[in-house]
Amino acid sequence: MTTDDLERITRWEDAGAVWEAAALRPESATISLMRCDAGEEVERFVTTDPRVLALCRERW
Repeated sequence: MTTDDLERITRWEDAGAVWEAAALRPESATISLMRCDAGEEVERFVTTDPRVLALCRERW
């Protein structure tokens, strides 16, 4: 099953948690999913989804 990375971070935010781009490159971003208190990192993944890259650039 393929996970939609934009949906993944949207669900994460909808649950009250936070995420950030730990690294942003021209063709990829490393996304850090953190607990709702913006503390401990729970998971990290790399995405090449252009929609996520655009969102990261807006927030960067």
